[in-house]
Amino acid sequence: MILLQQSSSSALWDELERVLTQLRAHARQQVERTEFEATGLGGVSDGLGRSGFSQKPEQETSPERNPAAQLQTLFGLSSFEVDTVLLCAGFALDRRFEMACAELNAGAPLQTKYSPSFGLAASVLEEPHWSAMSRTRPLLYWRLLELGQGPLLQAPLEIDERVLQYLLGVAAIDSQLDMVFHSLQGGEEDSATGLREATLRGVAHWRGGGRNPQPLLISGASADQREALFLSLCKEAGVRAITLDAADLPADPGERERLARMFTREAALWPAALWVRTTRVENALLLRAWLDRVHAPLAVEVEAGSAAERLAGMRLDTPVLSHAERKALWEKHLGGRAAEMNGALDTMVDVFGLDAAEIRATAEAVKEEVELGLAHEGAAASAWRLSRTAARRSLDDLAARAESYNMWDDLVLPEEQVEVLRQIASHARQTFVVLRDWGFADRYARGLGLSVLFAGASGTGKTMAAGVLARELNRDLYQIDLATVVSKYIGETEKHLRRIFDAAERSGAILLFDEADALFGKRSQVKDSHDRYANLEISYLLQRMEAYRGIAILTTNMQNSLDLAFQRRLRFVVQFPFPDAVSRERIWRGVFPVAAPVANLDYARLAQLNATGGVIRNIALLAAFLAADEKAAIAMRHIHAAARTEYAKLEKPLVGAETRGWE
Repeated sequence: MILLQQSSSSALWDELERVLTQLRAHARQQVERTEFEATGLGGVSDGLGRSGFSQKPEQETSPERNPAAQLQTLFGLSSFEVDTVLLCAGFALDRRFEMACAELNAGAPLQTKYSPSFGLAASVLEEPHWSAMSRTRPLLYWRLLELGQGPLLQAPLEIDERVLQYLLGVAAIDSQLDMVFHSLQGGEEDSATGLREATLRGVAHWRGGGRNPQPLLISGASADQREALFLSLCKEAGVRAITLDAADLPADPGERERLARMFTREAALWPAALWVRTTRVENALLLRAWLDRVHAPLAVEVEAGSAAERLAGMRLDTPVLSHAERKALWEKHLGGRAAEMNGALDTMVDVFGLDAAEIRATAEAVKEEVELGLAHEGAAASAWRLSRTAARRSLDDLAARAESYNMWDDLVLPEEQVEVLRQIASHARQTFVVLRDWGFADRYARGLGLSVLFAGASGTGKTMAAGVLARELNRDLYQIDLATVVSKYIGETEKHLRRIFDAAERSGAILLFDEADALFGKRSQVKDSHDRYANLEISYLLQRMEAYRGIAILTTNMQNSLDLAFQRRLRFVVQFPFPDAVSRERIWRGVFPVAAPVANLDYARLAQLNATGGVIRNIALLAAFLAADEKAAIAMRHIHAAARTEYAKLEKPLVGAETRGWE
């Protein structure tokens, strides 16, 4: 006997010895074989003095504490079926089975290779039945055994590798699954207050749903927090955590069915639950059909706006870390470095809604920078910068990040408007103090965000002002492309906006909606279904903006087109006037970089151009290219030529009064 017996269950080897004894007993009978004559379902003669295959599988026996009995219970095997599995396992593990088979076939050619078959099992084992080899019975349905080519009685039977590993007590995952299914390991536990309650609800659903409960649909929070809830479920239920990306499911229906059966078998052999990631999935119906074929505990990740929201199942919201819990985690992972935050920790925790894993990783990065002497700006500034980088991941796929290099001095606006912009910056900096320390957040549930409208003609500096605020507050600025948000399909626009707002709240970024009147326009009288759904979109936006707790800046050159109810929800409205001559001269003096070669420009005469700052910038840039092509300094003539081109683009005449005295 091979030495595997020492490392596997003694109960298994007792079972193998029992089957081997039956095999040897038939070898000792030395009865000549006769042809195997079929007699239908009522019975057959096997040539060994035994006849009569039972028509129905034997009822399950009381399982003993051994892998063979457990296998019998898990898959509803009859005694004959489980003994057939053991017979095949014996041939794979112990040469004595083949030697006993050789005794049964005395006189066969030397060097004959013997393997188990259904005919051998029917001859040797007790209570055989034809249905054991039915494709609807467990042996073949769950692929516990593989049936080779040839007539049913003589075709070789082979035990599946994963089933053999289970009998031997080897912890493994089916090799047929490991290309798309992967084990999921849990990290250090830093959980939210409500995680325990959510875990108990989820496990109760799994245990109360029978063999095939509806999947849990886990939503809310971040992807890492949703995964942490699933791992908590698995730990509480005492099962392995396996993950699958739904987009990796094969397109072929037969292959999908095979994977469903193989995972169901795997989850039964070594109890496991499946975490289905759905970020990339597009067809929720196909996924639903596949989930219905899996008889195991399931949990599906449901991200806001994804196709998985259409799945049926029990909804389970992931608890979000509170401000106090996030702060405690920062202090825990920063250790002694937390004292170096100079009182900035509360604000940082309030702005960046990082989850536990992100806080842990960011805190480690902060400590590493400080220890290596790389945090030149100090621990607090380093933590803010690294948190900003970690938090922006949630928005990078939804909007375009806009870099800003402008400062307050670059803004050419009346003092009144500049003062309002500085008030906006002060409002953002003191949000934590007013809302949390002073208790306003406890009294008012809505309208606590910072929504700002910049109104004015195109090119008057609205986008630049948004960039200046982002730079002043040391936050990312994301420009929302309405083409990727607005959809002709009902409900899709709201889903896109919800994902953007949710991601922005946890990232601490500033949202910039250019040409907001296209999205936040007035509700109209309902004349058809299009009007009704358009009004629903606007109503959703009104509600979402009021509940939004971050910073949103909207720009428009048609303020009168905005819905009045929306304007009421704005915290600040800043009017960007068309620049007068004095302002235009300031713009011209600052439009050229220090390194740009300029001739004797007459800025007072350049200010005669009746143009906004955006137009002036375009003219200056084009003039620079014209001068560079001539290898000359930027002169009035280059600006004149560039002005003609820019005005033509705008379908605006360049009158003589604007260029008088340029030559």
